[in-house]
Order: sequence, then C-alpha cells, then structure tokens
Amino acid sequence: MINNDTIIALATSSGIGAIAVIRLSGENCIKIVNQFFQSKFRTKDLTNVKSHTIHLGTIVENNRIIDEVLVSVFKNPHSYTGENVIEISCHGSVYIQQEIIQLFLKNGVRNANAGEFTLRAFLNGKMDLSQAEAVADLISSNSAASHQVALQQMRGGFSSEIQDLRQQLLNFASLIELELDFSEEDVEFADRTAFNNLITKISSTLKRLIESFALGNVLKNGIPVAIVGEPNVGKSTLLNALLNEEKAIVSHIEGTTRDAIEDEINIDGVTYRFIDTAGIRNTKDFIESIGIKKTFEKIEQAQLVIYLFDLEKIKNKLTTIENSISEIKKIKEKHPTKQLLLIANKVDLVDEKIIAETTTSFQKTPLIFLSAKQKIGILELTSTLTQLANKGALSNNETIVSNSRHFEALNNAFNAIKEVQKGIDNAISSDLFAIDIRQALFHLGEITGEVTTEDLLGNIFANFCIGK
Repeated sequence: MINNDTIIALATSSGIGAIAVIRLSGENCIKIVNQFFQSKFRTKDLTNVKSHTIHLGTIVENNRIIDEVLVSVFKNPHSYTGENVIEISCHGSVYIQQEIIQLFLKNGVRNANAGEFTLRAFLNGKMDLSQAEAVADLISSNSAASHQVALQQMRGGFSSEIQDLRQQLLNFASLIELELDFSEEDVEFADRTAFNNLITKISSTLKRLIESFALGNVLKNGIPVAIVGEPNVGKSTLLNALLNEEKAIVSHIEGTTRDAIEDEINIDGVTYRFIDTAGIRNTKDFIESIGIKKTFEKIEQAQLVIYLFDLEKIKNKLTTIENSISEIKKIKEKHPTKQLLLIANKVDLVDEKIIAETTTSFQKTPLIFLSAKQKIGILELTSTLTQLANKGALSNNETIVSNSRHFEALNNAFNAIKEVQKGIDNAISSDLFAIDIRQALFHLGEITGEVTTEDLLGNIFANFCIGK
C-alpha cells in the first residue's frame, strides 16, 4: 500500500485565517517545491538544506509571486510520515491557499486522501495502528479527560502493554509449535506451570482492559444523563441551571416539554450530555404521550438517570413521597444496571419538617436537596456527578480503552485465552489449544496493526480529516 507519489493537502482548517499550512509528503516533494521557491535573502536550494529547518521566501509561478511564505523542511526518515515532508505556511486567504495547491497539482502532485499522511506514518513504521487511531481521537477530543486518554494512547502506553502481552504469548507459542514438530517423541519444551501462570496473567490484564472501556467510552463520547420525573417538577429549570442559559422553555403549565431537549456541558474535564425529557404521567394527549414514550427511550440510552421530584407538591399534598418511591422502584426494576441519582427539588419552598421526612424515607438511597430555580445545591450535584464518573483510573494514569474496535479485539482475544486455559486444565493435546493461542495472537495483533488488511485500514483512515 506504500505509494511513492507526492501528496498535498491543507493541514489547517479551511476558510480565512491569519495563516494556513499546506503539507506535502513524498520522496520528491522537496524537489518539486524547490522549483517554485525563491529564498528571501539569497539563492537557496531546498534539497541541500538541513532537515527540520525553516526558510523565508516566496512561491513563484512564471515570475508571478503568489505569496510570501515560510517553508519547513523535514527529511526522511525523521518526519511525521517517515518520508520527505514540506509544510508551507502562507497567508490565510482562501485564494492564496488554492493557488498554491493548484500550482503543485499541475506539477506532479495529487490531493491526499483522508488520513493519508497518518496512514503513511503507520506503513513506514513511525507509529502502530492504535497510535494512529489515537491521532484522530486527539483531534476530536472536546474535554480534558478525552484529551488525556487519546494522548496516552498516542504516546504508546496502550500499545506497549499489548505488545508485551503478545510477545510473551508468542514465545510460549513457539515452544508449543516446536512440541508439535516432535510429537512422536512425546517431549514438552514449554513449562506447563510457567505457561499456566502466563495465561492467568494475560487473562487478568485483558479483563482489566476490557472493563476500562466502560469508562473510556464515556470519557471519549460524553456521559448521557437523562433528567426524568413527573410533569412540572423542575426538570427544564434544572437543565437551564446546569447549562447557565435558557435552553428549555419553563412554564407552570404541566406537560410543556413534549420532546427531548439535549445539550452538553463540561464538568471537571468530563463532557456530560444532559437530556431534558417529558414528564412521566398518564395522559390522553396524543402528542404528550409520544413525548413520554421518548422519555423511556432516553432512559434506555442514558448512562446515568437523574430522577427529580417536587418537595413543594409534597408539602401541599398534591403528591406523596410514596408516589416518587413507586416511580423510582419501577425505573430500578426495568433498568437494574443504570446509575440512578435522586434529587429533591424546590428545597427553598419547604420547611425542615418536609426535608426531615423525605430524608427518612430515602435513608438507603443517596439524595440531593436543591433549588434549580435559585441554583441552590447545584455545586453539590456537579460534585456528585464527578464522583460518579469514577475517573480514578485516569488520575492514576492507568491504560484506558476508548476505541470500540480495540474493545472487540480484546474480547475476542480474552475468549481465545479462556479456551487455552480450559485446554491446560483438561490436559488436552497441545495441537488442540495451539489453535486458540494463534487466535489470541491474531486478535492482539489486530489492535497494533501487526495483523491487518487493506479493508481494515481503509475503514479506519476514511474517518480522518483531510491533511492529517
């Protein structure tokens, strides 16, 4: 798949800006750019300059100056792609950008495909496949947590752990294969006790990495949080208080929210996607019933469910604590694995007696008292959300899996290792569990790109932006 042609793309965002960076990569890119570059101070041949140097001059076509530029030169193999690379920093006019790109397209250069610079870096051994995928994650990171996860993976923390496991397994696999060559002599080259210990260690590591995906996925994509409860208990007001803007319409009329309203907010480095839903109640209104149906769909999709109830309604005997307990019980029974956070709203409108009765009723369940309208207790809520995010592994700099492709490969490798363990426990013939060892090696190799296909690479790099 390695191409020797020269590619070009705009490396900065499209549109007008102070400057733009145009990137070229390929064996002949320095020679091609040199034909149209005139140094500002003296005649200079870019093919003879040192790598990692910057040169001021102009890009000229047929004696017509297109722009004054800075040309950065990176010579192979010490470049991002492992090839000769040129980066032209020009003024950010869209016209100038296109004039320079078109100039080189007319002179033996072609437009880069999505992610082709990073693909070449992978094919030239500058990074493995999981590191290459982390480049895309780093570019799209929108919070401190997702940035840290992507940066750790790009720097090779995850790769080195996988490569170490694979190498240890490969060493034993070689001894097992050797036994198969001497099967008639009935000899064992692989120490079964040491091999069993290795399988136990690999199983434990794979299990830890697989379990980390639950955290990695939400840190990367954000934690969906559904705000649910009966009509007019303050769900929309709470959403507005969290976002610090009037996102949702607030009214004393019940059933105002008939469709889910969503928005994101970053709390302590983690992105949360809050979903304001229609109030849960029995209704004959057709449109409102559709909204309530969507509420239950959003509960299904959410990582965390906030159940909100109204203390003022309890005070005025418009509802009871038992009603809220009943609704909460239904949610727990239907979604036993969901994290559920209970919030008693309108604390500013009730006395200590109501607060005490509510606290007693929910002794075994964490409960937050707040006033969404007055923004009382919002800080306690955001602190609780941070605790529920469980960023301990991130704080301890542990390896966290955030890529669904890696998650699938780890699961497949773990299942293969479990079959190897069964083979050892049942003392079956080496040739039978050797198949499972090969499967485990294959799936671990898929993660780092030691085992890959053109289709896989095409799918991965098609999701990259042009110019990276």
